[in-house]
Amino acid sequence: MNFRLLLGGLPFLVFGLTFSHAQSRSDITRVPVVFSGGHETDPRDHGRPVVLIAGALGVPPEVFRDAFSRVHPANPQKGPGPAEAQANKAALLGTLGQYGVTNERLDQVSDYYRYDASRNKLWPTQAAVAYAMVQNGKIVCYEIVNGGSGYSSNPDITVPGFPGHSVAELAFGKSFEKNGSIRSIRKR
Repeated sequence: MNFRLLLGGLPFLVFGLTFSHAQSRSDITRVPVVFSGGHETDPRDHGRPVVLIAGALGVPPEVFRDAFSRVHPANPQKGPGPAEAQANKAALLGTLGQYGVTNERLDQVSDYYRYDASRNKLWPTQAAVAYAMVQNGKIVCYEIVNGGSGYSSNPDITVPGFPGHSVAELAFGKSFEKNGSIRSIRKR
């Protein structure tokens, strides 16, 4: 057997396999997914994005809620006095410190997610980017290009031209850039 001839034909074989694979995908169309909302908060959190704060601190939301229940809110017009601020910080760290949360990290996360709801402002967010992969007139899967960040609740997900909605699974974690991101999308 002539191995040089066999090896000489190998690039054509590989090219042919690659080309035929590309041909089979040519009937798939990428349709942009439309995300709306996804920034609601749990009513018991009084407007605080607790799932995001807890995610960035690396604790379950229930732990943060428990820690925050020991805080005495300040007068909204005046803010907390120095003694009140120190007592509130000690109350938070008394619980959160058991989970490795430091004063510095608590300040960093609190500052990042601080926002003024009365001015229709949100905490920092980045919109997700995804595509529905459509074949033969049906959505076969989703491609998430960028999961975004800052989603505190499931956004509404629609694909223009396709009735029905899909649902997202959110991911929470210590990285601000990925906290509250879209992990996956599935049909409802």
